[in-house]
Parts: sequence; C-alpha cells; structure tokens
Amino acid sequence: MKNCLVLRHEHNGATKDVTTIDWNNTGNLLATGTLDGIARIWDLKGNCKFKFEKHRGAIFSLKWSKNGEYLLSGSVDSSTIVWDTVNGVMKQQFNFHTLSTLDVDWKNEDTFESCASDKNISVCQIGKSTPLKEFAAHDDEVNTIRWSPDGRILASCSDDKTAKMWSMTQSKPLHSLTDHTKEIYTIRWSPSGPGSKNPNSNLLLASASFDSTVKLWDAETGKCVRTLTKNTPDPVYSVAFSPDGQFIATGSIDRNVNIYSVKDGSFINTCQGTGGIFEVCWNYTGDKVAACFSNNLVSVLDFKV
Repeated sequence: MKNCLVLRHEHNGATKDVTTIDWNNTGNLLATGTLDGIARIWDLKGNCKFKFEKHRGAIFSLKWSKNGEYLLSGSVDSSTIVWDTVNGVMKQQFNFHTLSTLDVDWKNEDTFESCASDKNISVCQIGKSTPLKEFAAHDDEVNTIRWSPDGRILASCSDDKTAKMWSMTQSKPLHSLTDHTKEIYTIRWSPSGPGSKNPNSNLLLASASFDSTVKLWDAETGKCVRTLTKNTPDPVYSVAFSPDGQFIATGSIDRNVNIYSVKDGSFINTCQGTGGIFEVCWNYTGDKVAACFSNNLVSVLDFKV
C-alpha cells in the first residue's frame, strides 16, 4: 500500500475528527462526515466539491444512493437528511427518531432506513412524511443497518451483542445472530447475487465487534461460517468487503487497517495509521481503500495483493 492522498477537514480555523466516509458508485467521489456536523464531497484530486452544513450535531453515517444522485446522512441531532449531490442542496430532512441517528442505508433510489440510540429502525421514502415501516429491533441502541445487495434482507446490529436479519414482510427477525461476546459495532454484506461481481457466491454478512473479532454469517441459515481474529484486544470498529467479495478490510482502535481473505480467513496485509480508525471503505474498482482516523485525517491507500 502506498501513495496516500490526505484530505484535511478544517472549518473556521479548527479541525474536527472525521467519523464516516463513503465512495460513490463510480469511485470518483468520496463523501466524509465530521464531528462538527459538516458533510463534504471530494474529488480524486482532493478538491472539496460540496460542503453541507445543515446538521446541528456530529454526523455518524453517510451513504450514497446507487445512482449517485443523492447522499444520505444521519446525525446526533436525531435527524437524517437527503442531499441533492447534483445541485449541492438539501432535498429533505427526516425526524423520526427520538435519540441520535447512528446509521443510514438505501434500499433503492428513493427508499432508505435509519437506526438510532432509541433502539428502533425506520424505513423511509423521499417525499413521505411518515415511515413506511418500523422495527422495534433490539434491547439496546442499534449501531448499524444494511440491506442485502438484492434488497431482500435488512441486517442490523446492536450494543445488545446481537445482529439480526429482517424482512419487510414480517415484524419478527428472520435470524438472530448471538455468537459475539461484546457489542457489535458494524456489519456489511458481501457483494453477492445477481448484478454483483461474484453472482454465484453465497451471500455473507460480516459483523465487527468490541470482542476484537469479525464473524462471517451465512444469510440463508444464520450460522457463523468463519471468525477473523487479530493479535490485539482492541475493538474492531469497521469492516468492508472488496467489490469482488474476495477480501475484507477491517479498521480498529489499534490504528491498523488489516486485509483478510474471505475464502479461508487468512491474513493478507496491514497498514498502520496515526490514530484509531472509525471506518474503512473500498472504491468501486477494488484497488483503493479509504480509512478515516481519529486525528482528523483520511488516508486513501493503494491495495495490491
């Protein structure tokens, strides 16, 4: 890994921690969110294309729509906002939670879900003033939510040490995943199924936990098929599959970005930064990994096997 491009986040002469990042679907734009509630969109040369300042608190999550027309953000101010990334303006603000919005994700081009410290999940649609569906999901705050690539299954994870899989057709979870021994901070689906780069592979869910492990779960059975472990006892805050589904990148408080093989769980490579890692994210072509650190920096790393 080499050739790091550093994006500096300054506002009114001060810098703030970068808490979340997301590439658009073509890999030419990177969105970042910070503790001061500002979302930014950057091009590949490191230029800030748009700067969004509507939130009244830290941004905990960002997500591009599949066609790149919208950017979705969730904040400690309990709101979610859809941004028009073509014109650089706010499209709609949603206020369906009573506590901090911790994560957001798109189901399709106009429908998304959000989760919060209030333990609930809301499924929302642009133009609607009430949720399409709500899940009373967990016994503690819900940290992360993600739709499967085919939009069939919604996964969630919580401080209650469980991850769950849901369907829009019922209120009870399809599977409850209970093998972790501490809080589960985040989850990600493998890029499997029709329309993906590996359509014939089994659909997997990866979960990253404060118990220092990442677990891979079979979507059909809900069983744990593999556990990725580290040599340090620090919590794993972030996990991301490469676009072809062959590799997983993880980020931890120990400042390391680690790369593993999905096939056998073997360790491939590592890169150490200068701060704890909040999030890691692959670009569309799978040759770069972005990582945001607790020292106000984002690094973009070249990945070579």
